[in-house]
Amino acid sequence: MSIIKWSDSYSVGVKQIDEQHQKLVDLINRLFDAMSLGKGREVMASVFEELRKYTTNHFFTEEKLMFVYGYSNYEEHKHIHEDLLKQVSELKQKFEKGELKITLEVIDFLKAWLINHIQKEDQQYRQHFAEKGLT
Repeated sequence: MSIIKWSDSYSVGVKQIDEQHQKLVDLINRLFDAMSLGKGREVMASVFEELRKYTTNHFFTEEKLMFVYGYSNYEEHKHIHEDLLKQVSELKQKFEKGELKITLEVIDFLKAWLINHIQKEDQQYRQHFAEKGLT
């Protein structure tokens, strides 16, 4: 069962970025599935680490494309990425210290974080990249 189903409305029109977004959706769904089976704690550490690494890589890709293609909101978007990475890192640390349990609240936070970022922040560069011929 999935908590997030990929939708074309999430597409930013750049294949590489869309594929990375889909991978992030898969990671959150994997965590939700494990939690639903009562195995959230068992997979949480590895999923958080994979989420942290993959998010870092994904943000690097986006930022590189923004820089190369002269996206005017590059610095602002980079700052948003830094804040999001900090939030994921803080969640991971709380989990490792035993201060965070795998709950629907955590899953909902990750889901909202990803979907809001894609639909609000990432959609802002869609037209810019399209005008530059990036697909």
